[in-house]
Amino acid sequence: MNRNDIIIAEFRENDGTVTTGGFGRHLVLLHHCGRSTGIERITPLFALRQDPDTWMIVATKAGAPEHPAWFHNLLAHPEVTIETPDDGTVAVRAEQVTDSERDLAWAKFVEVSPIFAQYQAKTERTIPVVALRRRT
Repeated sequence: MNRNDIIIAEFRENDGTVTTGGFGRHLVLLHHCGRSTGIERITPLFALRQDPDTWMIVATKAGAPEHPAWFHNLLAHPEVTIETPDDGTVAVRAEQVTDSERDLAWAKFVEVSPIFAQYQAKTERTIPVVALRRRT
């Protein structure tokens, strides 16, 4: 079992609370489709709830020089679902945010956990911020 599988299992067994890595209730499980393979994947991601219908996530890949695969999958297939600690499974549409909306969201991530600033310092790319907005 890899680390993501362990986190997913803990999320589901504890109603969205994950003590592994100190995530608490700041995770969502992103169900996305591989842009090339079409295979459904599940990725646990640190998320900040912006409002009742929006969760923000960041494509850090721990400061790697390239974006994570899930980010490219969202660009290709933005209509996805997430499992949340408080709302269960939610249908959302992913949208990369830019400019001031991105900067404000990024600042909140850094405020909650300084590790995000360390990830940005490790890479030359601007780490993308994605809004997951509830579909109606």
